[in-house]
Amino acid sequence: MADSGAKDFGSSPFFEFVQEDASGDTFSPEEISVLDRVNQKIAAGQSLDDVMNFVFDATREIIPCDRLGLAFVEDDGRRVIAHWARATYAPLLLRDGFAQDIEGSSLKAVLDTGEPRIIDDLEQYAREHPDSISTRAILQEGIRSSMTCPLSVEDRPIGFLFRSSRQPNAYARHHVRLHQAIAERISQAVEKAWRIERLRVANRAYFEILGFVSHELKSPLASIVMDVYALNNGMFGPLSDAQRDKLQRMVGKAQYLLGMIEEYIGLSCIESDGFEGSFRAGVDFCAEVIEPALGIVDSLARDQLMRMDSEFPETLAFAACDTGLMTIVMVNLLGNAIKYGTREGKIRIRAGTANGRLSVSVWNEGPGFPLEEKPRLFRKFSRLQTPELLKRKGTGVGLYSTWRIIQLHGGRIWADSELGQWAEFSFEIPLALGGTADAEALRAAERKDRVFDEDDDQF
Repeated sequence: MADSGAKDFGSSPFFEFVQEDASGDTFSPEEISVLDRVNQKIAAGQSLDDVMNFVFDATREIIPCDRLGLAFVEDDGRRVIAHWARATYAPLLLRDGFAQDIEGSSLKAVLDTGEPRIIDDLEQYAREHPDSISTRAILQEGIRSSMTCPLSVEDRPIGFLFRSSRQPNAYARHHVRLHQAIAERISQAVEKAWRIERLRVANRAYFEILGFVSHELKSPLASIVMDVYALNNGMFGPLSDAQRDKLQRMVGKAQYLLGMIEEYIGLSCIESDGFEGSFRAGVDFCAEVIEPALGIVDSLARDQLMRMDSEFPETLAFAACDTGLMTIVMVNLLGNAIKYGTREGKIRIRAGTANGRLSVSVWNEGPGFPLEEKPRLFRKFSRLQTPELLKRKGTGVGLYSTWRIIQLHGGRIWADSELGQWAEFSFEIPLALGGTADAEALRAAERKDRVFDEDDDQF
C-alpha cells in the first residue's frame, strides 16, 4: 500500500484531461472492449473475488500489471486495510489484513484530493521513506513501480486500487486514465461486497461470543441449582418453610436462566458457518426424540401443575433425522407450551405419518395469539406483541432455532391459535432424507447401519 505519492498529476493539466476523457473516447477499441467486459462482469452480480480476478486477468492485456491490490478505508477514515491482492508470482508478503494509519502516509493526499498517483521508482521512494513497512514488503516481492487510484462512491472515498509492476517506469499517463476508468466502474460493486462480508464476519463473531459466554455461564448456574437442591433436601441441616420457599424461588430463577442459556447456545451453533445435521435413518421418533424431550421438561410441567397427554399410533414409521437437533425442536415447542400455557392446563402431543412424512403437533390451553401476530413467529429475537404474552419472559430465540432445524430437515413448521383459548405448533419432515439432505446420504447411512449389525453379530 505504499504505491502512492511520487508523481502528482492533480495540479497539472493531466487531471483535467482525464476528466474530459472519462467517456472513454480516447481509448482504443481493445481498451473499450475490456472496460465493457468489466461492466458486464459487475452487472452479472458476481462476488468480489470473481470481479477482482476478472479485472486482474482482463486488464493485464491493456495495462502492465504483475500485482493488483485492493484496500478499504476503515475506522472513520483513520486506517487503510488491505483486503484483496493477486500477483503473477509468489509469495505475497503484503497480504490481506495489513493495516496502516492514513495520517502521515502519502495515501492521505490521494484520499484528500481524489487524484491518482504514480511511483516510478520504488527503490528511490523507499530511500526517501525508510519507515514505510509496506514499501519494503513489496520491494521484497520484486515490485519496482506502482500506480494508485482512489475508489469512491458518490464522491465518498472508500479505498484504493493498487496496480504494480516489476519494471521501473512502467506507467504512463494513458495507463492512469485506464486505471481510473476501471476504478470508477468497480467502486460501487466492491464496496457493496466488502460491506456484506464485514457484516458476515461481525455476525459470525457475535455468535461465537454468544456461544462462549453462554457456555461459561451454564456451569456455574447448574452448580448453584445443585447446591440449592442439596440445601433443600436437608443435607446441611433442617430448614424452615420460609427458607425452603426462598430456595425454591432461587431454583426457579436459575432454571429460567439455564433455559435461556441453552437457547442461546443452540442459536450460536445453528448460526455457525458449518451448521449441518448428522442424519441417521431408521430413527424411532417417539422413543429417541419425543420421550427424552418430555423427560427434560417434566419438572417444569409439574411446577405448573400441567397435564401432558400423548396421542401416538401404536406403530409410528421410523424417520430419518438428526435426533439431537429434533430433540431441541421438541424441547422448544414443549417448553413454550408450558411457558405460555395456562397453569393447571392441558398440553397434548400428537404424532403420525402420512404420504411419506412424519407430522408432530404440540397443543396447549392458554391465551394463544391473534392472527395479525402470526407473521412474527419463527423470526430471530421476535416476540408476539400482546399484553398477556409480553408478561411472560422469553428470548424470541427458540422458535427461530426450531424453524432453522426443520428447514435443515427439508420440512415445514406452522402455528394455529384461537385467541384466549389455545395455541398449537405443528411440523412435518420427510420420513426419508430430502431437501438439504439427499437420498444418497440415507442409503449410505443404511449401509453403515448394516455393517455395524454384521460386526455386532461377529462379536
